[in-house]
Amino acid sequence: MTPDARLPAHLEASAILRLAESQGGFATVLAKGEHDAGTILLVTLCRGTGAALYERMPQLDGSRLFIATKRDNPENPQEFSEYLARRRGQDSDIWLIEVDIAEPERFVAGLNDSR
Repeated sequence: MTPDARLPAHLEASAILRLAESQGGFATVLAKGEHDAGTILLVTLCRGTGAALYERMPQLDGSRLFIATKRDNPENPQEFSEYLARRRGQDSDIWLIEVDIAEPERFVAGLNDSR
């Protein structure tokens, strides 16, 4: 796929859900964004803990990779959910997908490799 060619957001969200389930994980859409052009934010967990937020960031080669932009702070557990709420408030077109899977970093790396 060329760097500027993007799947519609709803198709990419569905693919992420199916991929997580096929790898023994669980995924759910916490917030639906714009049907075709919404930005996808990915919250990863492992057995319900260690939340990390991944957002697509433009790279020098024109690709857009999922990069960890926020991690749960065990000393202030409210901070992560407040950050998600702020991001959602800034852009109502955002899709927020939560994936609970055994190896979150590997899962995200697989998403990046498929681009």
